Amino acid sequence: MTDMQSYPIGTPGVKWGGIEKAAWLAEQKVQRSYSAEVLQKLEPLKAHFEIEQYAALSYAPEKYPLYVVKSSGLDNNKPTILVTGGVHGYETSGVQGAIRFLETRAQSYAAKFNLVVAPCVSPWGYETINRWNPGAVDPNRSFHADSPSQEATALMNYLNTLNIDFTAHFDLHETTDTDNTEFRPALAARDAVEHGNWHIPDGFYTVGDVEKPTADFQTAIISSVEKVTHIAAADPDGKIIGETLQQHGVIHYAASGLGLCMGITGANYVTTTEVYPDSPRVNDENCINAQVAAIVGGLDYLAAR
Repeated sequence: MTDMQSYPIGTPGVKWGGIEKAAWLAEQKVQRSYSAEVLQKLEPLKAHFEIEQYAALSYAPEKYPLYVVKSSGLDNNKPTILVTGGVHGYETSGVQGAIRFLETRAQSYAAKFNLVVAPCVSPWGYETINRWNPGAVDPNRSFHADSPSQEATALMNYLNTLNIDFTAHFDLHETTDTDNTEFRPALAARDAVEHGNWHIPDGFYTVGDVEKPTADFQTAIISSVEKVTHIAAADPDGKIIGETLQQHGVIHYAASGLGLCMGITGANYVTTTEVYPDSPRVNDENCINAQVAAIVGGLDYLAAR
């Protein structure tokens, strides 16, 4: 189990209060640029898509405006697809994969689908390479009413203004070694609970919604990604990150019950992609391409229905 005493902030057995959260925040440092690595890449997309600012984070509104890239003139006669990246800002290929899809493949689906893409939901997390936001809140457990996460609230509020029934949602994520070395120990310390370290799977997998498993949709995603990179195998107990394997490379979570981003639209087809960037068998480019392949596999499946 995770040893709460091993985390340098807080008192073992005592939940964090304001002092501990402030101490944690003081330790965080900007390590890369949201403006240079995300916002500047959106500019060329204006030639083919509509770029819309949907919010700005109140703790640094000039530094962290939030944008979506979407099809010009959403057509009610087409199915609408949501792609989200960077809900956990540290998960690089989720952000860059969403952008790469827009740069390279999105236009080829314009005749079939409306596209709404939020490439970086948590820009502070992107810059500081964090799972949480500055308030030590995990956005991907906060997509629910009265959310404590500005990032989650901003996206939910924007999607509500569109008044659209989404057909599918691809939420792009990573599972990393730092899940065990940093983020789960921090979670254990913050909440004064014990968390067993995950068996970190070497390879790509998806998380489907237990209430909407859409097995064939998940299979199509895995089959597409398998052409680009390797798929994670189950651990000796037949599980991935503690969840029972449902099929090759697929596990299930309760999307809405856990406040996960993939549960926000009510879409019939939802998936959370999980890339493993720490594998010796991949590099940054391969991880980005795997995210693109996941979206393409799912869209090709839906287009053929």
